[in-house]
Amino acid sequence: MNETLKVLETRRSCRKFKPDMVEKEKLDAILKAGTYSATGMGKQSPIIIAVTNKELRDAISEENRKIGGWKEDFDPFYGAPVILIVLADKSVPTYIYDGSLVMGNLMNAAESLGVANIWIHRAKQEFESDFGKQILAKLGIEGDYEGIGHCALGYAAGPANEAAPRKANYVYHVD
Repeated sequence: MNETLKVLETRRSCRKFKPDMVEKEKLDAILKAGTYSATGMGKQSPIIIAVTNKELRDAISEENRKIGGWKEDFDPFYGAPVILIVLADKSVPTYIYDGSLVMGNLMNAAESLGVANIWIHRAKQEFESDFGKQILAKLGIEGDYEGIGHCALGYAAGPANEAAPRKANYVYHVD
């Protein structure tokens, strides 16, 4: 089977990560794949914030936990040491789709390199808040960005789950 198709069929979300940091070479390759995502009219509306700093990673996790309404000991990033945050410029009509395609590329590239991953939501709420706006300001990021998602990365602490059977009415053919 073609390697790309194999990755697309076998990638699964990871909900328990080892604390081991993803190697810089792998992280750079994953980030590069994200930058080559298709975007509407080639406008490249998304940006990616790569968080490997544990203090900031933990602060983002805590903010995400509060937004999600979970108990204090819950980590919505499941212990992943790296968080890639995808935001997109709201002035571009296709920004949500563009950012979603970046997320897909990040996750599939990670899988192809043996790096476990999961899409975590609530980036929109994080970056609408003062908390998120302060992160953008500290990084010198200006513009009207909306958080699309977090791609949590790391190495799985256990085997991936098997894929659920595909539903019968997933595809309709029109001949």
